[in-house]
Amino acid sequence: MNSKRILLIIGGGIAAYKSLELIRELARRGIASRCILTKAGAEFVTPLSVSALSGEKCFTDLFSLDDEAEMGHIQLSRSADLVVVCPATADLLAKAAHGHANDLASTTLMATDKPVLMVPAMNVRMWEHAATKRNVATLRADGTAVIEPDEGAMACGEFGPGRLPEVLAIADEVEAQLDRHSGPKPLTGAHVLVTAGPTREPLDPVRFLSNHSSGKQGYAIAGALADLGARVTLVSGPVSIAPPRGVDMVPVETARDMLKACETALPADVFISVAAVADWRPAISSSKKLKLKDAGETLPSLTLSENPDILATLSKKRKNRPGLVIGFAAETHDVEELARAKMKRKGCDWIVANDVSGDVMGGSENEIALVTKDEIERWPRMDKLAVARQLADRIAQTIGHPGKNQLAAE
Repeated sequence: MNSKRILLIIGGGIAAYKSLELIRELARRGIASRCILTKAGAEFVTPLSVSALSGEKCFTDLFSLDDEAEMGHIQLSRSADLVVVCPATADLLAKAAHGHANDLASTTLMATDKPVLMVPAMNVRMWEHAATKRNVATLRADGTAVIEPDEGAMACGEFGPGRLPEVLAIADEVEAQLDRHSGPKPLTGAHVLVTAGPTREPLDPVRFLSNHSSGKQGYAIAGALADLGARVTLVSGPVSIAPPRGVDMVPVETARDMLKACETALPADVFISVAAVADWRPAISSSKKLKLKDAGETLPSLTLSENPDILATLSKKRKNRPGLVIGFAAETHDVEELARAKMKRKGCDWIVANDVSGDVMGGSENEIALVTKDEIERWPRMDKLAVARQLADRIAQTIGHPGKNQLAAE
């Protein structure tokens, strides 16, 4: 997704401020935004704020000689992979449906040869008006994608359909539209198996052994691989985040559940073991809640049993071993040295090593070293989505050129 770009047309209305959040969210996903701000939109957000977030000039005026000399409206209309109108007001919907071209936004919509996505936001009465319904139907018949608005309380005090959808939902739809209109992807046809999140090992019906893993890094990796065209099976322990768009989700609880789900998902071209799997489980799990002992009685001891080693098990399979097996090493000291030792011990091909002595577990950023049999690549600290995209690109390069790396024999 790193080379994708949208042209974002920002219409008027209180929902215009959410376009700034959308620019930021799309940037997190590797999608750049070039922006047109309508005259009405400029009543709610400024060209300076749009430029600051997009990193590019914000275009506003059809008759600006400087802008026309720098990038004319025809070139601007064709400079992106997708045109997104957010918020799409009733006025912009009407202009686009009837071919009006009396300002930069409407002229650009008339001149573009790229797919268009409309994200409406307006008063409920305006959205339900017969004219708006006709305009939306016309646009859809002409091939324009129009998202249904959300229902809820509005700034005007009324309630009903017409609210701008949530920014994450809009960003998901932008990615879906880009996917729909893009060419072949580098991981199309590949099956990638990813584990994520913690596991929970029950002591009794209400208590368990677990860890602080949020699942964010594994989920981001699964999403980035799906964006590159892979069929992704995500085996996840209990987390509080939604699964990425386009992946096959398999929820599990314990380490033994996770191993069984992984073996069921094979064969796979790539296996990435991101999950923070509990090394031990209680030897005996009580069917009833354990009670505190009375004063003077000895506290009960806890006997542990070793959990199956999922990474080693899949790495050392004689049959159905994935061609590329990647483990994660979450360490608090001697990170690279311990990662090399883990790669040799587990029999995997790569180790993604990270220092979790700070705020990595549960946080939004990560700093990793990619350890292979030949080298160590040290990546700068970046957010987990950026780490995921870089790792997905590295995987695509590798399995696209099988001779480049010597992978473990099946």
